[in-house]
Amino acid sequence: MNLQPLLDALDLQEDAARALADDLRTQIDGLQARLREAETHLEHLAITRTTVTGLADRIPAGPPDLPEHPDYPRILDAFHQTTGPLRAKDVCEALGHELLPKNVEGTRAKLKRLVKLGILTEAGTGNFTRKS
Repeated sequence: MNLQPLLDALDLQEDAARALADDLRTQIDGLQARLREAETHLEHLAITRTTVTGLADRIPAGPPDLPEHPDYPRILDAFHQTTGPLRAKDVCEALGHELLPKNVEGTRAKLKRLVKLGILTEAGTGNFTRKS
């Protein structure tokens, strides 16, 4: 029996298996490099998250959103044009509203809402000023 054809076939299979193993090792090396890069990126993101959350209490809060009504910006403008406190009646006049009780009370309610939002303060009963 001639073993040479069998040994030649085994050589071909060994060469193919060796080539496959070499190719897989190359792929593994590339994947390990990509894995190291991904892990480094994750570490950097974790450090960034820790830094940002550590500084969050130092970032000043932006101004609160005003309620959607055309009087609110005009009310704030009236306070920007004066240095002292204003009463609801004064603001009503600045807005050009008639000094009817319903207008004064509506304006007072808006002023109280601005106090709740932290934009104005009530310096005394009925006297409103800008928050410093």
